[in-house]
Amino acid sequence: MEENVLRLEELLFPSVADVAVVSVDVNIAIVRVDAQCTTAGAACPGCRAWSTVVHSSYLRFPADVPSGGRRVVVQLRVRRFRCRNTVCSRRTFVEQIPTRPDP
Repeated sequence: MEENVLRLEELLFPSVADVAVVSVDVNIAIVRVDAQCTTAGAACPGCRAWSTVVHSSYLRFPADVPSGGRRVVVQLRVRRFRCRNTVCSRRTFVEQIPTRPDP
C-alpha cells in the first residue's frame, strides 16, 4: 500500500515538494485522495518571518481529472499560520504550494 501511495504522490503532485497523500478512498464512481502539506511552517508573504504556529486549516480542491471512468477528487489540506512579527500588517496567512497542482 505504501508503494501505491508514493506512486500517487508522484502522479498527482509531480513538481510539488512537501505534499503527502494521507488516504485514498476508491468506490465504483469516485476516487477520493486526501493530501496535506508536510512542511513544519511557512514564511509570511508580508514580512518573510517564519512561523510554525498554525491558526487553522481548510481544504482546497485542485482540478479533478477522470481516471479509468471514475471521477477523481483531490482534497488538499492547507494550513493558515499566525505571523509572529508584531509590526507586520498580516495577522494570519495561508501556506503556499510552490507549484499549483491543478492545471
